[in-house]
Amino acid sequence: MPNPDQAFEAREKLASLEAALLSNDPKMPTILRDIHRTLKNDPDVVTILTEEECSILVRGLKKQTATELATTTMKKKPKKALSKLSVDDL
Repeated sequence: MPNPDQAFEAREKLASLEAALLSNDPKMPTILRDIHRTLKNDPDVVTILTEEECSILVRGLKKQTATELATTTMKKKPKKALSKLSVDDL
């Protein structure tokens, strides 16, 4: 069972992170580090976070690391069977 104090602290820091994202606050890396420390101290807190709260954390991490998660997949062309290959295909 998550510690209520840790859960409150995590939610409070997530609210700070959301504000930092909106205002391009240079303290964002520190806020992310504090959230990481809070979640590391009580990993059960993660299980009670809402989808919106998780989304705030992911947005902060994406911005901090300049990483974009894949959202679509590329369609591959069907390959020709070896028996249907011709000299023109080479």
